Amino acid sequence: MIHIVLYQPEIPQNTGNIIRSCAATGAELHLIEPLGFRLDAKTLKRTSVQHVEDVGVSVYPDWDSFRHTHPGPWVFLTRYGKKSHDQARMSDPHAHIYLIFGKESTGIPKSILRPHLDQCYRIPMKSSMRSLNLANAVAIVLYEALRQQHFPELSLTEPEIQKGADWLSQDD
Repeated sequence: MIHIVLYQPEIPQNTGNIIRSCAATGAELHLIEPLGFRLDAKTLKRTSVQHVEDVGVSVYPDWDSFRHTHPGPWVFLTRYGKKSHDQARMSDPHAHIYLIFGKESTGIPKSILRPHLDQCYRIPMKSSMRSLNLANAVAIVLYEALRQQHFPELSLTEPEIQKGADWLSQDD
């Protein structure tokens, strides 16, 4: 099982997009407070989240509450990581893997990262760039973990349900 952990997310639209990615993949979402927004129906509706009921969302008052409940393995995503995210071992589909992302403005605090330097990874990008959008970063790493696991329980060969399996071969 893959778990997405957002440390103090600030932008509700990012969290909304991440909820949609979790719904599409079966990942669980963990939010560590304080949040930069209210986690209520009105806020979620405004961020176009239609799938929140399909996602297990847990909220923790702080990092210590989360870490005592979920011992890992943890994969920290930070621009200070010295290894590419694809080097993280995420191939066991039966393990609980926690992909931890920091807040949009400042990332994950050093005090959390320092004891786990060997578990810090980064998404490769041009050195002139500081970071990617949080929702995009989550999607990249989430799908890398799923790729390593050969996309367990995700549809690769099932017919397309919105327009039908033969839509591409049909004339308009």
